[in-house]
Amino acid sequence: MSETELDNVETLADLADLAREAAQDDESVLVFIEQEDAWFAVLRVDGEEDPRIFVSDGAAAARSSYGSILTDELLDRVGDADFDDLDSLVTDLDDEDADQNAEDDDEDEAAGATGPGGVPVGPLGDPELLIEFGLPAEGLLDLSGEGAMPGDALSEIADAIGCGEVLEAVR
Repeated sequence: MSETELDNVETLADLADLAREAAQDDESVLVFIEQEDAWFAVLRVDGEEDPRIFVSDGAAAARSSYGSILTDELLDRVGDADFDDLDSLVTDLDDEDADQNAEDDDEDEAAGATGPGGVPVGPLGDPELLIEFGLPAEGLLDLSGEGAMPGDALSEIADAIGCGEVLEAVR
């Protein structure tokens, strides 16, 4: 992991190409993005496969240039997959969580919990992208919860997967 120059990144493909350039052999590359303690994202690039993305707060991310690259891609994937709604982007973890999420979704819909372009407020993307590194989906979702500070969350994620010192070195 290293700090990478992002000045010429305009698309997800540009970002994925930068990550692939940083890869040794065909190892996975993780890209951590944080915007002023408003949101964070983790992008995982495995060889030539499509990048996997997790964003802590889709609506907040959609308001920034790098975040909108990620949220636009996630929303395009939903459109391409013919999903009925955006809730399909984050998987329910078990029946109890599903029931609670349904209640929360009803409350969010009533409150109009979407941001620019109808991007949902809250976690968006693949919460399972770090399982192979030792961080379960539940852990990633917990770090994205209400009141969580994105900078602290990224530090906890990096510590959990064994690269905390490297992250702190590039901050």
